[in-house]
Amino acid sequence: MAWIPLITGTTGGRSRVATDAGEQATALSVIIPVYNEAESIRQVLERLFSQLDQVDELRDRYEVIVVDDGSSDATADAIASAKLPVTLRQHPYNMGNGASIKTGIRHARGEVLVMMDADGQHDPAYIPQFLKACQRYDMVVGARSGQSQAGLHRRLANWVYNQFASYVTGRSVDDLTSGFRAFRRDVVRRFAGLLPNGFSYPTTSTLCLMRGGYSVHYMPIEVARRAGKSKISLFSDGAKFLLVIMKICMLFSPFKIFLPVSVYLSLMGMGYYVYTFITAHRFTNMSMLLFTTAVIVFMMGLVAEQIAQMRFERTEDV
Repeated sequence: MAWIPLITGTTGGRSRVATDAGEQATALSVIIPVYNEAESIRQVLERLFSQLDQVDELRDRYEVIVVDDGSSDATADAIASAKLPVTLRQHPYNMGNGASIKTGIRHARGEVLVMMDADGQHDPAYIPQFLKACQRYDMVVGARSGQSQAGLHRRLANWVYNQFASYVTGRSVDDLTSGFRAFRRDVVRRFAGLLPNGFSYPTTSTLCLMRGGYSVHYMPIEVARRAGKSKISLFSDGAKFLLVIMKICMLFSPFKIFLPVSVYLSLMGMGYYVYTFITAHRFTNMSMLLFTTAVIVFMMGLVAEQIAQMRFERTEDV
């Protein structure tokens, strides 16, 4: 594989030796965010390049972008020791997994962008399948099987996320939190500014694209056990994931939150009215307050839905 070395700028003012794939259009950009992954990143890169070099359609037409999110260990040295044509971008401090993804998106040149983790869980053998599927779909997500997800608690949490996201989008969501996914570059750049800086970028990207009417395909995959300790906390990050889903729902489909609240208040008002009518034979101020609040919440939901639609149309025009 012929590579021409050159020096490219990196986030934070540093520079690294990177590569240029020549004058041919870049078909694929693989973006790998890393933070303290010295234990696994070299093996991940070696496996990735070995796999991609076997695909004739990608010969001299792909790039690998590694975004080092302010690692405090020897991650950068491990990348350099691999002696592979990697474009390395470095954050001056830890900014978050989502921030690394956005940095990769801004610098990617490929027609299709593939995001994968640096912990060895994701098998690069699936990437050619992702690339082929992106000829038809705007986003392809590697949907993990139940056996691939570590622990019953993690499977249960992901099931809850998937069900809630399915309600928000009105479409079946097979794996909301999978970080192994591929996008058409022109599509993901429309929503890159909406992605959060933390671990919830997969959640946000899924809800944004589905709400925007873009096509999403779930491809079954198996994942390996990660190297090292997971950086995601079930309780703190799990609560953040649910909060992010609600925030995105408010951003794109607020009526799906306002309507259940309005219905709940109406039922409470009706129930309390029936109770007071039977016990005291009168209509109380509390029942009126609940009915009035239900109407107000319903109207606020209608207004929020219109505002969300206008915001979304403005995003589409960018």
